Amino acid sequence: MASKAFLMAVIAAIAIVVPPTSAYDYMVGDDAGWKLGVNYTEWAKGKDFRVGDKLIFMYNKDSHNLAKVSGDDFKQCVASNKSNILNTGNEEITLAAPGKKWYICSVNDHCSKGMKLVITVSAADGPIPAPWPAAPTPTTSAAGEVSPLKSYVWILGALAAFKLFMV
Repeated sequence: MASKAFLMAVIAAIAIVVPPTSAYDYMVGDDAGWKLGVNYTEWAKGKDFRVGDKLIFMYNKDSHNLAKVSGDDFKQCVASNKSNILNTGNEEITLAAPGKKWYICSVNDHCSKGMKLVITVSAADGPIPAPWPAAPTPTTSAAGEVSPLKSYVWILGALAAFKLFMV
């Protein structure tokens, strides 16, 4: 019984110290997809886009397209670089770098009618968004290095507290 409790304590300690870092897949527009009549500003509000996440654009390729554009092109609703226009109806864009990203539909006046998306992408190694708790910060020595002894003592204390809780 004690070995099972200890094993559970080790697993719990690892889960606390090493939080998961997963990329997310975002279906742009959720069930509506990429089409006219969707407020993409509202859709993006509150989402935490990170490097490694994917944007999935689902749309009717006979009626729409997807253009990755610059900030200036976004403001003017034009796709000046025709090589950045995609038209498969199912685009998966992996967010590879932090910063602002702009997307439009360049068909007719679709962009000016609201078929456009701007997001800000954060670095993958920043703070972990909810629901994951932040990992404890390791202690450092005067030289700025992580102290293995203090980290080990912290982990042992956490394990002991968890073991007492399990008894």
